[in-house]
Amino acid sequence: MSDFNAILSAIRHCRICVETPRGRPLPHEPRPVLRASTTARLAICGQAPGTRVHRSGKPFTDPSGDRLRSWLNMTPETFYDEARVAIVPMGFCFPGLDAKGGDLPPRRECAARWHPELFSALPNVELILAVGAYAQAFHLGSARGKTLQETMLNWRAHLKEPRSPRVFPLPHPSWRNNAWLKKNPWFEDELLPILRREVSKVV
Repeated sequence: MSDFNAILSAIRHCRICVETPRGRPLPHEPRPVLRASTTARLAICGQAPGTRVHRSGKPFTDPSGDRLRSWLNMTPETFYDEARVAIVPMGFCFPGLDAKGGDLPPRRECAARWHPELFSALPNVELILAVGAYAQAFHLGSARGKTLQETMLNWRAHLKEPRSPRVFPLPHPSWRNNAWLKKNPWFEDELLPILRREVSKVV
């Protein structure tokens, strides 16, 4: 446990995106956001904190989080129970905004430096929810589709892959995906019941 706590402490004090960045440095003070414990059996792996989460220091404290918890049929109490649920984004800090006011992609430093070490210290994780294309690229690797649509259409096949932990791909719950959700009614009709069933098994 002491080694695991040391990893968490190192991540929470990480400054590589400012001190040794890959490209432009983070334009503000780092505030890494994650939740994890060695007993968690479910890992929710999204993109990176947004502006609200950067302020709160708590993941998914925004409308995207409300939608994600609705998809999972999960109460906030369970969602934020570190003993059962790990929340490990691809980038731990808010990456800043682009010229149009949208969130920049997750910082590349985070996953490269911390994810292999962190996930090796989470031995009980049985199911990873890969939320969005960045998480799917990392956790599915070459098995993911060329597009988010292709990956999502193959969600059953990804879930059945003989890997441990299993990976369940999801679109990002942002309002920006409202049009995608309307064009793909199978997501709510077919995928969500299976998602809720699989999540309930591990939490």
